[in-house]
Amino acid sequence: MQFKCNQTLPERAIHIALKGPGGTCQRGDGSACFIANNVATTPGDMTERGCTYAGCRGVVGGPVKDAIQLTHGPIGCAFFSWGYRPHLADSDFHMKYTFVSDMNETNIVFGGEKKLLQSIIEANAEFPDAKAVFVYNTCSTALIGDDGRDVAKQAEAIIGKPVVFFECEGFRGVSQSLGHHVGNETIFRQLVGSVEPEGDFSRSINIVGDYNIKNDIRTFEYLFEALGLRIIARFTGNVSVDDLKIMHKAALNIVHCQRSATYIADMMKEKYGTPYINVTLWGIKNMAQALRDTAAFFGLEARAEEVIAREVVRIQPHIDAYRQRLQGKRVFIYQGGPRAWHWIELLRELGMETETAATTFGHTDDYEKIFKQITEGALVIDNPNVPEIEEILTRRRPDLFISGNKERYLAYKLGVPFVNGHTYDTGPYAGFVGMVNFARDIDKALHAPVWTMLHQYARPAPAAHHTAHGFEEVES
Repeated sequence: MQFKCNQTLPERAIHIALKGPGGTCQRGDGSACFIANNVATTPGDMTERGCTYAGCRGVVGGPVKDAIQLTHGPIGCAFFSWGYRPHLADSDFHMKYTFVSDMNETNIVFGGEKKLLQSIIEANAEFPDAKAVFVYNTCSTALIGDDGRDVAKQAEAIIGKPVVFFECEGFRGVSQSLGHHVGNETIFRQLVGSVEPEGDFSRSINIVGDYNIKNDIRTFEYLFEALGLRIIARFTGNVSVDDLKIMHKAALNIVHCQRSATYIADMMKEKYGTPYINVTLWGIKNMAQALRDTAAFFGLEARAEEVIAREVVRIQPHIDAYRQRLQGKRVFIYQGGPRAWHWIELLRELGMETETAATTFGHTDDYEKIFKQITEGALVIDNPNVPEIEEILTRRRPDLFISGNKERYLAYKLGVPFVNGHTYDTGPYAGFVGMVNFARDIDKALHAPVWTMLHQYARPAPAAHHTAHGFEEVES
C-alpha cells in the first residue's frame, strides 16, 4: 500500500488507508486506526490545498450576488480568486467585478489602512446599488497589523451600508476549511438577524451549503416549493445581502454541504432555536430522502410522495439507459470535502463502484462516511498530492476520474476519462434532473471516440496486478 513516490516522505503513510475485511481500516504505516486528516501539510508535500482566504472568499462569501467583493491585499490574491467558480445568480455582478486595495511594497512598509478605507469608499461610489461591501483580509495585511475591522466600522459610518470584514488571512488554519468557518461566523455575527420582517414564516426554510454551481438550485428549489414551502435564503448561492439578514426567520435549515456550512446551522440553532437536518441533494435516492425528511418536519408527507413520484417517472428511463452503459465501471473520486461521500451511492445508482476516494480538506466525520459506504479493498487518501494522484491513476487504473480542473489534464495525459466534479463539465448535477446530466457527462467521458484511438495507437500502459492487500503493483 506504500506509494513509490513517498519513499522520501514516509510521513504521508498515515494519510492513506485501505478498507479491509469486515470494514476494518489499515493505514499506510500498518497500524489499524483511522487516517490522519485536517492537520498541517507535511513540509515537502506538494499539496493541492487552498488557503483560509480561498475558503472564505472563494466558497462562502464570494457567491453573494449584490455585495462588493473587496480583497485587502496584493493584486494577485484578488485576481486568483476572481470568477474561478461558476456561482451563478440572477445577477452577474459578483462574478463580473472584483475589487482590491492593491497593496504594494510602500503600503506594506507604511501600512494600508488609509488605502483600504479609500478603496471601500471609491468602490461604493462606483456601484452605489450594492447592498454591502465584503472585505477579505490576506496574509500580508495581517502580518503588518492593519486593523481592518476598525476600518470597516469607519467605512460603514461613511457609506451607510454594511461593511463586513472577514479575518481570513491565508496562513490561518491548515487548509481552506477554516475559511468556511470564518465566513459562516462573520456573516452570522454581522448580518443574520439584523432585520426583523413581518409575516408568517411557519413554512419557510433556508437551503444551507449550496453555492449554485452551474445553476444547481434550479434542479431542486422548485421541488421544495412544490411542497408548499417558502425558501428565504440560499447560503450562499444566488443569495442577496437582504436575504442573509432575515434567514433567522426560517422554521428549518436544510444543510447540504456538511463541511462548509454546518457551522452557521449550529449557530442559528443555539441562538434562535432553528432546527436543521442534513441532506444530500445529489442522486435519486438522496434527493427523495431530502424531500421526505423535510416534508416530515412540516407534516407534508403525502405531498412529498406525489412530488417524488412525478419526478422519478420523468427521469427513470434515462437513468436506466445510462446504467446499462456504465454498469461495472470503477471510479476514483477526489473532491474538496463531502462530495467524495455524497457521490458514492449516487454512482452506485448508475452501476458504478468507487474504488478510490480522496478529499482535500475532509475531516474525520467525512472519512467515516466514506469508509461506511465503500467496499472492501477500496483506497482512501487524505489531501493527495500530484505524484500520488498520478500513481493511483497508473497503478489502480480506474475507468473514470472525478475531480477538479487542476487534475483534468493529468488524467488526459495518462489516458483516463475525466469528469469535472468541482465546477461541473456542463451541469447542473443536483436534484433529479441533474442526475441525468451527471450520467450524461460520465457517459460522454467514458465513451468518447478518442479513447478507442488512444488504445489503438498509443503505447500500452504497464501491466498491473492486484496484491493481497488490494493495491496494484506495476510490473517493470
